[in-house]
Amino acid sequence: MTDIQVRPETNDDIRAIDVVNLSAFQGEAEAKFVTNIRKSADFKPEMSLVAEFNGRIVGHVLLTRVTFRKDSGEVSILLLGPMSVVPSQSHRGIGTALIKAAVDKAKELHFGAVIVIGHPDYYKRSGFKAGSEWSLRFSINVLEDAVTAMELDKGTLEGGGEVVLPPDFSGVISG
Repeated sequence: MTDIQVRPETNDDIRAIDVVNLSAFQGEAEAKFVTNIRKSADFKPEMSLVAEFNGRIVGHVLLTRVTFRKDSGEVSILLLGPMSVVPSQSHRGIGTALIKAAVDKAKELHFGAVIVIGHPDYYKRSGFKAGSEWSLRFSINVLEDAVTAMELDKGTLEGGGEVVLPPDFSGVISG
């Protein structure tokens, strides 16, 4: 949809992002996670994207650098999430636009893979595949069926390995 604009967050967007996350998830866990990641040394505003519709912020997606440990060593990959859209604005293609922009950003930043812990059927529509295809393990308890991934550089996830998630993320997936 051409009315949807996706761009990196600015300091002026922080309150609106909180509102989007609070309304989309009906709780504080995701908003707190985003706030905590924003305070971390690894945070880059270009990896926190907002979607505007008619000049109003109606969606948000966060990309977070995580470590992928495999037998051949460690590489940095990206975790996509949380991804949120104001419920009254769903079914406008906002989520799809956010996912596409996030994947494009990951490619631009030369990351080899993006993983998601969320609704697999939703993310598979955007080209993600079941995480079980790569035997992914996680540093915290994660429902395996909820994991999808996309290799941007073929072979990045080959052979499986452990995805080291930020400690704050456990509140997002269990909360």
